[in-house]
Amino acid sequence: MIGPNSARQSDLKLMKHSPSITHRLADHPRKRLSSWQGIGRQITAIFASGSWLMFLLALLTLTGVVGNRLYNQPQLAIGTRAPETIIAPSDVNIKDDLKTVQKQEAERSRLSPVLKVNTAKNKAIFNDLATKLDHLSTLRKEAGAELFVPTDQLSEPVQVYLRTCSQSAWERILANVNTSTSQQPHSLSEQAKFQLAQLSQTLSSSDFSQLLTTLDQVRQQHAATLTPTPTIDDQETRWLSLRQRRVLLGLSPSQWQVTRTAVEKTARQMLTQGIPRGLPPSVLESAIELQLQETAPPVSVNLGRELLKETLTPNLVEDTTQTKALEEAVTSAVEPVMLTVEAGSPIVRSGNVISREQFLLLDALGLSQRGINWQGLLLCAILVTIAITFFWLTKRLVRRKLRRRDQILLILLSVASPLLLMLGITYSCLPAVGLLVSSFYGPSLALTQISLVTGLEVYTLLSGQEIFVAWEALITGAVGGILAAAIAGQLRSREELAILGGAIGLVEGAVYLLLSLILNTTGETIWYAMLPDAVIYGLSGLVWSIVAFGVSPYLERFFDLVTPIRLAELANPNRPLLQRLAIEAPGTFQHTLFVASLAEAAARELNCNVELVRAGTLYHDIGKMHDPLGFIENQMGCKNKHDELNDPYASAKIIKKHVSEGLVMARRCGLPKAIQDFIPEHQGTLLISYFYFQAQKEGKGTVAEADFRYDGPTPQSRETGIVMLADGCEAALRSLSDVSSEKALSMVNKIIRSRWQDEQLKDANLTPNELKKIAQVFVRVWQQTNHKRIAYPKAALDAKYASSLKK
Repeated sequence: MIGPNSARQSDLKLMKHSPSITHRLADHPRKRLSSWQGIGRQITAIFASGSWLMFLLALLTLTGVVGNRLYNQPQLAIGTRAPETIIAPSDVNIKDDLKTVQKQEAERSRLSPVLKVNTAKNKAIFNDLATKLDHLSTLRKEAGAELFVPTDQLSEPVQVYLRTCSQSAWERILANVNTSTSQQPHSLSEQAKFQLAQLSQTLSSSDFSQLLTTLDQVRQQHAATLTPTPTIDDQETRWLSLRQRRVLLGLSPSQWQVTRTAVEKTARQMLTQGIPRGLPPSVLESAIELQLQETAPPVSVNLGRELLKETLTPNLVEDTTQTKALEEAVTSAVEPVMLTVEAGSPIVRSGNVISREQFLLLDALGLSQRGINWQGLLLCAILVTIAITFFWLTKRLVRRKLRRRDQILLILLSVASPLLLMLGITYSCLPAVGLLVSSFYGPSLALTQISLVTGLEVYTLLSGQEIFVAWEALITGAVGGILAAAIAGQLRSREELAILGGAIGLVEGAVYLLLSLILNTTGETIWYAMLPDAVIYGLSGLVWSIVAFGVSPYLERFFDLVTPIRLAELANPNRPLLQRLAIEAPGTFQHTLFVASLAEAAARELNCNVELVRAGTLYHDIGKMHDPLGFIENQMGCKNKHDELNDPYASAKIIKKHVSEGLVMARRCGLPKAIQDFIPEHQGTLLISYFYFQAQKEGKGTVAEADFRYDGPTPQSRETGIVMLADGCEAALRSLSDVSSEKALSMVNKIIRSRWQDEQLKDANLTPNELKKIAQVFVRVWQQTNHKRIAYPKAALDAKYASSLKK
């Protein structure tokens, strides 16, 4: 968006003759803009200055792009009434693309994604299961669940019984161990008595006593292990209930081995078949139990089921390749929806509202009466005119001057997004536009432009018969553009801009996903459908930011623009031109640094462009390198060149030449025009008073004041005006030593007053109150630079005394 520049002659006259009135107008720009009379004068100035040509160019360009769909719009469109009954002149059979796509989407929504086994997940599950089984084996070992005597002495079931039976049962067995019986034992208790009685007869008394001692120890281990203790193993087996723990410790070694094998086999079978997400726990539990019943001992089925239920997790993931292939196969198999009409059949009756299907038939037969929609085009032109006017008013409020080249660039950036929309490209370039405009012209103009362009794009969408870009895409791009416009102009490094580009991508992806979730209700498949698109939109925001970073240096060069980042780069003292200044004219370089410290502080106080002031000040005196010794700050004890010349006219030419030579150096080095302006404007049309008065003293005819004035122009901006004042006050402040701040302020005010009375500040847009602030800031910086220091005692400077202290 662009706004024409208006002349400021009336304002300048007010500033010249009545500073107080100027101050009131500057302090209250909204009152001036709200006056219809003032706006009328400004519009008259637009046409008088020729800026209406840029206004017309912007109007025609934006209207042409935004209203592109109005050039070939049907009069018999969807929703209009047929003026008469329209008969088909011939047979027609066309495909209804919209309904065909809807039918394909319906078939696609019924599909479930193709799943595949995740081998990495299987490996992790098997490792977890093996770890759990090893812990269970360790727990059994701690409980003494292994065989403690050979099976030819005590059978395996008897050993398990003796280890797990109650204390009373164990005492009864011990009481009857020496009682012999001839009957065949049936129960485990009788078998235990019988086998122990046999061992008491076959083993020596000491061996049998040792066996009973071992049995007591095993029973104690078993009893202790039944109660969980806070050990690492118990933490790994905390899923075991007390009942399952009894079952585990009550299994014989052979039963445990069979159980372990059955659990591993069941896990392998179930993972091979695949466990999908969302499987009800009851179904999974039933499947595990069914598998275990075939292989595990009945006593350990419940234990194995709980172990597998704790370990097995879903291991099926979507096979995107196969899912996409299935979707394509199903989509291609859908029969297209066709619209047919025979010759002589009525397509639409007179007075009926034309439906979408009827419009497609009319359009296919060339009966929709397409042409230019002049009414819609006029409305588009009115909206564009309102948008340009609003942008121009915003420009006036923020006091931003736009050159012709700036206006052309803004026009190009404004039509970029509607042009992509016209071409049917989904991904909006508004983030790139917002980032560039904010960097070049500030956040206020960037936010205004993004808002107005978005509004025009909404009109573009509503004016067409078919929508090529979804509302989610437009809103997503607008949000990314607003974020870029609001922040980019405040950033001062490439790294910060790179972070902003990533933030734009994240925000766009999140906004698209949120809008998709709100506007779509497709059930569980929504995540599969929306997440990839959200990622793509996020990447598009990042890509557009990268494009903006890439084209920014070229636009800065081609359109002679300055951004905070470029100004920071130009202010780097390692730049070749500044290094030359420091070497060839060191006194001028030191003078430049002090002027920069004064001007920066004043610019910050007045909310001016601090980066521009810093860079402009560093280059304002580069022309002195053409003859460094012609300026007293570089002579450093040498003879004064001007005393040897003894010609005030020649000396004045040397002094004035530093401006023209500085411009030549700046152009040769490719400095921006905004930096070049500081070179002549910091001197304005000031009088080189020393040599002027010297020429008058010599009395050689009439002395023309113009011969001893700089060629100008006077400062045309607040920034160059501040540098002129800082340059004039620098030498005076540097010469002060033991004076009060009041005297320093009085001297600074005197210098500023002389510039004002000499009409050097008539175009700088600096008010009297701002000049007072500038004077106060200059004195404050001088005080900070010339703070008092503690005087060293003479003894501290004596070399002998210093050396004795070291000893």
